[in-house]
Amino acid sequence: MLSLRSIAVFAFLFAGLASADTCSDVEALGYINVTRSLDLSYIVEQTEYWSTSCSALLPSCIIFPKSAAEVSTVVKILGNTNEQWAVKSGGHNPNNGFSSVQGGPLIAMEKLDQAILDPATGIVDVGPGNRLDGIAAKLQGSGWTFVGGRIGNTGVGGLVLGGGLSYMSAQYGWAASQVLQYTMVLANGTIANVTEDSNPDLFKSLKGGGNNFGIITNYRLQAHPQGNVWGGNLVFLHSDTVASKILKAVRDFTEYNTDDKAAVIVTAERGNVDLIDSWILFLFYDGPSPPEGLFNNFTSVGPLLNTVRERTYADLMAFSNWVIVKASVVDIGTETIPLPSEENFSNTIEVLHAHWRNISDTVLLVPGIVASIAWQPFPKAIARQAHARSPDLIDADDEIDRVIIEMNYSFVPQTEYEHMADTLETTYTGVRDRVVAWQADGTMPQGYCPLFMNYGFFREDYWGRLRPESRALARSVQEQVDYNGLLRERTGGWKP
Repeated sequence: MLSLRSIAVFAFLFAGLASADTCSDVEALGYINVTRSLDLSYIVEQTEYWSTSCSALLPSCIIFPKSAAEVSTVVKILGNTNEQWAVKSGGHNPNNGFSSVQGGPLIAMEKLDQAILDPATGIVDVGPGNRLDGIAAKLQGSGWTFVGGRIGNTGVGGLVLGGGLSYMSAQYGWAASQVLQYTMVLANGTIANVTEDSNPDLFKSLKGGGNNFGIITNYRLQAHPQGNVWGGNLVFLHSDTVASKILKAVRDFTEYNTDDKAAVIVTAERGNVDLIDSWILFLFYDGPSPPEGLFNNFTSVGPLLNTVRERTYADLMAFSNWVIVKASVVDIGTETIPLPSEENFSNTIEVLHAHWRNISDTVLLVPGIVASIAWQPFPKAIARQAHARSPDLIDADDEIDRVIIEMNYSFVPQTEYEHMADTLETTYTGVRDRVVAWQADGTMPQGYCPLFMNYGFFREDYWGRLRPESRALARSVQEQVDYNGLLRERTGGWKP
């Protein structure tokens, strides 16, 4: 039983902890940039989220460290407070509180934007303050490229920690598969260089484990040789016939394509602006032109617009930014499904697409609504290449081909947030329930289908969809490196 003296001491210490203020303490040091709500750099940084729901969360200050040492100093100060806080790389994750915070300090990594290439080995040190189009521009002309995402405005930090699906994943695995070393600040402020040899459990946990283990200040990546690429978009107006042909084409491409330099993303878009109802396809080939006929199943459908051509990778990354819907709330959810057989295509993939159209029908009067669904091949080659390079928590096997489905709703009014969150949940759970039923009756193959973190909605059970041993490892590692709960209890994100 505690004595009155013990209670008094505890109350005094707790009061001191509760009154501690990271922003003021860092500001008092005089050498780390701290901005407040009326500062221009604070205002600009808050506009650089993909979702206005994240921008609406106002941090007590935004701290802009320039080095791992400065990040370490901030983390040590944070450890003496009880504030909620967040770290922001590019701000493309639209889940509130994952890289945004209300009333606590935000650490913005944009000053850590190094991209230092060794031209002899292709090893490149990349800071989390980079966006993908920025790295592509910095590497342009070097003969090397990174394995990054597909939208140029995406930040490096969230992409790599979530795994990172790339146009080049069938050749090289996940974006995370390219990491050779992480430089990171742990919860006690220690700066660590983490490799597979130095700390194999932490190294593995950082690949698909999100923001649970520390703050990454540098990714040492293996880049790969590359010249000009071939890429762009095909645009189609929706009809039932067009939809069936395109969906069949992406199913067949996932199973039958043997050229790992080729990639596609198939998206359908609906909205209430000019009655949008269209298909927008992303085609990519890692070379100046694809072999004759490689993409015929897509091009033969007859696009209204074709922007595909030879270009630099930097140009492709910059060109891709048109997909970002400005000044909107964004919700993104995902599902991973086993690829159905050709004979079961119509009663699986077409049924799932019809489900998405039926649900999106119910919200087409929401102001500014754009509903989209992306069908993204996850062939066996990606799993093979990821395993060949380094272990990760996703731990996908090459027993089946899969498709990653990304479901997005963007809209204008903040007042619609809960309604649209419920709509998104209805969308992805409808997909999941149908797939589970089809697996039970043999219509779809059995197989391990993890959720893809980079597209996950905060209501989804990311960790529950990984292998149990992956979750157990992540929990064990977090207990070791985040023993005081600085990340687990005081930041957003999925916690193991």
